[in-house]
Amino acid sequence: MSASETDRQTDSRESEMEERAMEAELVSIPATPKGLSTPETSVTPRGTVRTSARVKASWTPTGVTSAMATPRLLSPSGSMGTPMKKVVVSLRGYLEEVGHLTRLNPQDAWLPITESRNGNAHYAAFHNLNAGIGFQALILPVAFAFLGWSWGIISLMIAYLWQLYTLWILVNLHEAVPGRRYNRYVELAQAAFGEKLGVWLALFPTVYLSAGTATALILVGGETMKLFFQIVCGALCTSNPLTTVEWYLVFTSLCIVLSQLPNLNSIAGLSLIGAITALTYTTMAWVLSVSQARPASISYEPLRSNTFTASTFSILNSFGIIAFAFRGHNLALEIQATMPSTFKHPAHVPMWRGAKVAYLLIAMCLFPVAIGGFWAYGNLMPAGGMLSALYAFHNHDIPRGLLATTFLLVVFNCLSSFQIYSMPVFDSFEAGYTSRTNRPCSIWVRSGFRIFYGFISFFIGVAFPFLSSIAGLLGGLTLPVTFAYPCFMWVLIKKPQRFSFNWYLNWSLGILGIAFSLAFSAGGVWSMINSGLKLKFFKPN
Repeated sequence: MSASETDRQTDSRESEMEERAMEAELVSIPATPKGLSTPETSVTPRGTVRTSARVKASWTPTGVTSAMATPRLLSPSGSMGTPMKKVVVSLRGYLEEVGHLTRLNPQDAWLPITESRNGNAHYAAFHNLNAGIGFQALILPVAFAFLGWSWGIISLMIAYLWQLYTLWILVNLHEAVPGRRYNRYVELAQAAFGEKLGVWLALFPTVYLSAGTATALILVGGETMKLFFQIVCGALCTSNPLTTVEWYLVFTSLCIVLSQLPNLNSIAGLSLIGAITALTYTTMAWVLSVSQARPASISYEPLRSNTFTASTFSILNSFGIIAFAFRGHNLALEIQATMPSTFKHPAHVPMWRGAKVAYLLIAMCLFPVAIGGFWAYGNLMPAGGMLSALYAFHNHDIPRGLLATTFLLVVFNCLSSFQIYSMPVFDSFEAGYTSRTNRPCSIWVRSGFRIFYGFISFFIGVAFPFLSSIAGLLGGLTLPVTFAYPCFMWVLIKKPQRFSFNWYLNWSLGILGIAFSLAFSAGGVWSMINSGLKLKFFKPN
């Protein structure tokens, strides 16, 4: 045998052994866990998995480790003529595109938050606007009535800048660990604080914020529908009008009908409607207020109670109202989870672009409403906020059509805001069901969960029909979600250098956030006890 033939046989054996080694490494990747009725899977950007209900088990990237990207496996050296090496070259190009494969729980493909991943910067702006502005803006002048000009403006500016910084933290922590996306606030809390402690710290305030906001939306939406009906019909419809509780029920029924939309991306159109209506009616509210004559007995002196304790708790409750005006961070990770993400095009880029636009518009609404509303009504501001003041002081001064349009826009915004704030609760319900049954929710199960949640929120609203007290308590109890937890998460996950400026800043903000939460919650509880069930909102003269 010639030397050339011997060399060819040696090369052939080496090539065959190399192919077998590569095949062994690729075959070692585990398949979808046995028993999961997962559908056919396919890899999408950043290693996420899309599913369709045709095949029970198929290959998923779950369990893929960095061993797949070792230099030996992806080395381009040697002959490229064999089929296995062509596969490796293609795999290398894919890995260079996505950066790394993201581990995904196949259950995510069944849940409302992560069911669809075709979001973009526009969707992010719509959702953030819908979540970040709404009826809570109309209650800000109530806080100013107890704080006065100086403390009201200072606290509003500090809260805005603080929550904008923590929003930036959440957006950047969404993919802080290579190969993992934290699609929900609770998941990020578990990564930072530990599996059990993270659930204890984050689950209650996020669910409470979603459920409490839904309850407050039912109060505002039902009362506003009642006022809209009274303005439009006038004396013609006063023979047998619906009671306030019946209007709550009408509004809840409309919310339940709209809640049948399956996932977060499917309500992008509703979020757009909610954003437009919020921008419109907040602008109309302060423009109409400052354009009318101010009441003769107006005063800008902060309201004080008979005792020092009562005054202190009222001020704390006012700070809680301002904190509640910036709720929405419990949805930041969920909104970002609806976007595709690759190494070259990470999801945090369109998310932050949309969030910056949204919060610029939010500032253009919140500050004029708070300042303009307090200027127009001073400490005569009713407890129900701007809509109560418009109806009480200018019911006969403003054209009926303009006033009715403002109230109708509020109703539309409340209907759309109910959907985005309820989505994390729907996701939690369905996650519990799918983890126990190992199958996705049917349309009947999904509808049952959402009907149940809607009527539970309705009954809570009927039991506690006093909005500013709920707003203060919500702001206090859920303040850590917006102002404190993100700072702690940044320190624990990113691990900045000890005793550096970044380290001191985040620890200080986090501790202050917890302290403020305890104080504002006490003010909210006192305000609820002091208000009692006799307090009525949007009560006309």
